Amino acid sequence: MLFSEIVERLTKGLDPSRLSDVLKFDCGQDGVVTLGPNGVGTVDQDADCTIAITTENLAKLLAGKLNPMTGVVTGKLKISGNPAVAMKLGKLLG
Repeated sequence: MLFSEIVERLTKGLDPSRLSDVLKFDCGQDGVVTLGPNGVGTVDQDADCTIAITTENLAKLLAGKLNPMTGVVTGKLKISGNPAVAMKLGKLLG
């Protein structure tokens, strides 16, 4: 899945009214995706929680093929900031 496809999927699947914090996926050279009360964006900004992850692993995470806890333990994703914000992600997409 391409980075642009991930952004499109998040834009369609996110209910921003349920967000009070900003969560950022940092995919390195591919770019960043922020989720927050204002919706989905691709401009790098401060976030309450940042998840460093490859685009490939982000696609797996969103498809349910990468368990978040397994991703952390195996180093496929790294969380900085408030991890409670990251834990809300599953409830936000639908």
